[in-house]
Amino acid sequence: MDLVIGIYSILNKFPAEENFALSSQMRRSVVSIPSNIAEGFGRHSDGDFIRFLQIAKGSLCELQTQVEIAQRLNYIGDEYESIEKQCDELSKMLSSFIVSIRERNKSKNAQNNHSH
Repeated sequence: MDLVIGIYSILNKFPAEENFALSSQMRRSVVSIPSNIAEGFGRHSDGDFIRFLQIAKGSLCELQTQVEIAQRLNYIGDEYESIEKQCDELSKMLSSFIVSIRERNKSKNAQNNHSH
């Protein structure tokens, strides 16, 4: 959620002509990340959860591309490194979470196979 707040505060500084272009795309991407995590969790299925975590990761990649574009257009200054660091950390956390769920499922499946 910190990333969402950070992006929104940066977008307030963008030129007005970007309100319905890059700014809008960045808002959608950054909001999509926690939204997909929540939706996947709410599905109560590890397969669905992993799929939504992967979608969140895709939205994060979109956001990183959009942040770089904004930086190259000089819309983002000193905040760039901080945002990139947050994005990198979030990407690692999502990847680790996906691996963790898959490993847990492997363990469950192995236990179920031994009990039959």
